[in-house]
Amino acid sequence: MTDALEAARDEQRSALTEAEAKELLASRGLSVPDGETVTSSEEAVEAAERIGYPVVVKVASPAVQHKSEWGSGVGVNVNLTTPDEVRTAAVDIFEAADREGIDAAVFVEEAADLEAGLEVIVGGTRDPSFGPTVLVGLGGITVEVLQDTSHRIAPISTAEAVAMTRELEASPLFDGYRGSPAVDREAVAEAIVTVGEVLDANEEIREIEINPLLAESDRAVALDALVSLDD
Repeated sequence: MTDALEAARDEQRSALTEAEAKELLASRGLSVPDGETVTSSEEAVEAAERIGYPVVVKVASPAVQHKSEWGSGVGVNVNLTTPDEVRTAAVDIFEAADREGIDAAVFVEEAADLEAGLEVIVGGTRDPSFGPTVLVGLGGITVEVLQDTSHRIAPISTAEAVAMTRELEASPLFDGYRGSPAVDREAVAEAIVTVGEVLDANEEIREIEINPLLAESDRAVALDALVSLDD
């Protein structure tokens, strides 16, 4: 059991923070952006300076799972390029947390160029009958609209995970479409394998969702991650 999972269990939490979820996945070899969790607006600015602009500033709390919808839209602030923008975003998050009566920190993370790749969702759940299962599909809101996903019982091999990506109706997008570059299909497959392995190894995890996983030409990076735990 990782430190993050042990801490969440001791605190009787039902979820990890995004930073904790990414730490768990990174410990298994998955690429994640550089980021820091801070507890003041000035620390947020200092973190942004260390990471390098542009950055993303997000609310960090196990009580907030859908960050972009939280706090009247202040939970996620993207492509910030100046100290003043970072400071304002952090202050807005702390003030919203105070209004809602929750403990929250701020997560400062390097920004990603979404045009550089394909947004994919990789997830896994613990099915009552089958145990750990994994899925892959197009990421963002696309997965909700198109319902174009492929599923397997986990753990699985890399070859099986590659086959999952080829089952998608959107599979041609992985190979480049109308001038867009091809993405690293095997890196996406490795992310699927990793999610299955983490679920299989940690019975207290109920669900994992990486959305989006940004598949680029030579890697796949988890831009957001959610790990839910059994109550």
